[in-house]
Amino acid sequence: MDTTPLTTQTPSPGLNPAQRRLLRGVSRSFDLSIRLLPSALQAPVAVGYLLARATDTVADTSTLPQQERQVLLDLMSAWIADTEPAGEVHRELLRLTRHFAAQQTDTNEQALMQALPDCLPLLHQLPPQDQSSVRQVLGHITRGQQLDMARFGPGLQALQTEAELDEYTWLVAGCVGEFWTELCGRHLPGYSSLPQSDMVRMGRTYGMGLQRLNIVRDAGADLAAGRCYWPVETLAKAGLTPSMLAEAVQADHPDTLQALAPLYGHWLEHTQAQLAEGMRYALALQPLRLRLASALPALVGARTVALLRRQGPVALRHHVKMPRSDMRALLWRIALGLGSRAALGRQFQKMSDVSSP
Repeated sequence: MDTTPLTTQTPSPGLNPAQRRLLRGVSRSFDLSIRLLPSALQAPVAVGYLLARATDTVADTSTLPQQERQVLLDLMSAWIADTEPAGEVHRELLRLTRHFAAQQTDTNEQALMQALPDCLPLLHQLPPQDQSSVRQVLGHITRGQQLDMARFGPGLQALQTEAELDEYTWLVAGCVGEFWTELCGRHLPGYSSLPQSDMVRMGRTYGMGLQRLNIVRDAGADLAAGRCYWPVETLAKAGLTPSMLAEAVQADHPDTLQALAPLYGHWLEHTQAQLAEGMRYALALQPLRLRLASALPALVGARTVALLRRQGPVALRHHVKMPRSDMRALLWRIALGLGSRAALGRQFQKMSDVSSP
C-alpha cells in the first residue's frame, strides 16, 4: 500500500510555484486531486488542465465579441496541435492573450491568461507520448468549445437533441476520463483490478457525468447568459421551451418549475448513475493516491447532486455548491478511514444521501 501522506506540498514536475498558484486559483478541488496523483501523472494532467481552462476562458467570455474569441481560440488550438510552433505564431498569441487578459474581470482567469505564453511551453517539456495524449484530449475539448461558440450566438439558444448533449459532454469531459485512463495504463502497470477496456469505458462515463452535473448546477446562470443545455426535444416532452425556463430564472414562475420537476429529477438520477460508475472506477484502482484523486470528484459530485435534489428545480435561481466546511469534514473522514475502499464506499453513500446534514 502507498503510505505517502494524503496531503503534500510537492509541486508537479514542470510547474513552478507561480503556475501552481494559477492552478489552485482556477480550481481548488482539482488542484487537490492533482496533488494526490502519483508523480508520473501530475505534469501531464496539470499541463492539460491549465491549457483546457485557458481555452475554456476564451470560449466562455460572452461579454467579448465572438469573432475576437474565435480568432484567439483558433490560434491557441493551432499552437497546441503544432509540435514545432513558429515564432510568429507565438508572438501573435502573446499579443492577443495580453489584450484578452486585460478585459477579464475574474482575477484568477486574468492571471491565467497573462501567464499563458509561459504555460504553453510546458507542453513541450513532457515526454513525447504524454505530449501526444495532451494534444489529443485538448483537440477534443477545443472542438467542444468551438461547437459551443457556434451554437450560442446572440439571444437565447439551445441544444436540439440528446445526441448533441451526449456529443458535447464527451468532447469536453468524457474524453478527459479516457485521457486519464490512458496515462495510468502507460505510467502505472497493474494500476487497476479491472481490464483496461472496462476502465476506459467507465472513465468516459465518469467524465460525462461530471459535465452533466456542471450543466445542471450552472443551468440558471447559463440560461441568464442565453445558453440552454437541456435539449429542445427533451423539454418539449414536458410542454416546456428554453424561453420558459429562462423566464422562470428571472422571475417567480412556480408552474414552470413544477413542470420541470420530473425532468430535473430524471437528469439528476442519470447524473448520479454516472457518478456511481466513476466511483466504481476509483475503487478498482490499486495505488492509494490514485484512488483518492479519482474518488474525490465523485464524492464532491454526489454531495452536489444531493444538494440539488434537496432544493429541486428552484435551484435554477440559486448557485448550489458544497460548502468548504463539508469538504474539510469529508477529507478528515477519508483520512481517518486511511483511504480504504470500504471507507470511500461509505462516504459515497453518505454524500449521496439527500437527508444527510
